[in-house]
Amino acid sequence: MKNPGHWAQGFSSVTTSGARGIRTLDLFHAMEARYQLRHSPVRVPRGAWTTLGHRRPGEPIRTGPPEREPRHSTGRLGVMCGRYANARRDADLVNAFDIEQVVGEELPPSWNVAPTQDVRAVLERAPRNEPDTPPVRQLRTVRWGLVPSWSKDPTSGARLINARSESVTEKPSFRKAASQRRCILAADGYYEWQKMPDGGKQPYFLHADGPLAFAGLYEFWKDPRLPEDHPDKWLWTATIMTTRAADSLGHIHDRTPVVLPPDMIDDWLDPRTQELKDVRALIDAIPEPVLVPRPVGKAVGNVTNDGPELIEPVEV
Repeated sequence: MKNPGHWAQGFSSVTTSGARGIRTLDLFHAMEARYQLRHSPVRVPRGAWTTLGHRRPGEPIRTGPPEREPRHSTGRLGVMCGRYANARRDADLVNAFDIEQVVGEELPPSWNVAPTQDVRAVLERAPRNEPDTPPVRQLRTVRWGLVPSWSKDPTSGARLINARSESVTEKPSFRKAASQRRCILAADGYYEWQKMPDGGKQPYFLHADGPLAFAGLYEFWKDPRLPEDHPDKWLWTATIMTTRAADSLGHIHDRTPVVLPPDMIDDWLDPRTQELKDVRALIDAIPEPVLVPRPVGKAVGNVTNDGPELIEPVEV
């Protein structure tokens, strides 16, 4: 991006309340959803594992502590950046990131984005079949949860929602994407759960003065079940990179998303930087984000709840 200041100015305040419709999943997606129910901090009604969606209009907001979280030996939640908020419209993102091409339909705003859901990503690619043409900055929809191109099926996406920045240039699941397919996922902030002395979990919304640009990686997966000319033949997926949290946030969680400052966005998205040593140097140069934790209500622990009320502060 040419003007770092323009990045922050390009976002407008969005207060429109929206809800994602409940999407019926096919067999592979159902497998991912079942994994997510077992390994993420959500409450989902019994028997609802075959769908992922948000609260229908008129439904009561379900509350309660997150259940069945994977844990580190420290007792903290094992999945970092497993839920975030993004209420930005396509027009905001186009202006903020100097996007040249918008691909696909706009997604509704969400204050409770969860793994395996569709999200908007910013990336740069050369036009198809024109590799020597300068790359074009695009805004397009990807599914959150990386599926490597060599995977036998897409179920790995439910596990690869995050990628440790310390090892992305080495791990087979992320190495090629780190070299050739880097992206940004914009967010208003993200949620983490802190273990309390009474054994409960207190959710926090971590945010900054402006929007966050999560450093991400994306991949393509070719569905062998579909004919070559099918519009869904290629599945686009993405993961959010994480790093060790600064001391000011480590009491909530020991990991944090890698947040790009405005003056590093162009370098991160440039697909011409492909040498892994150069990518490693780029990652190592990203500074720690300055984030503010805000305690919020426990309704965010249920993936079916959505709305701006989820990020409202509460007293603890």
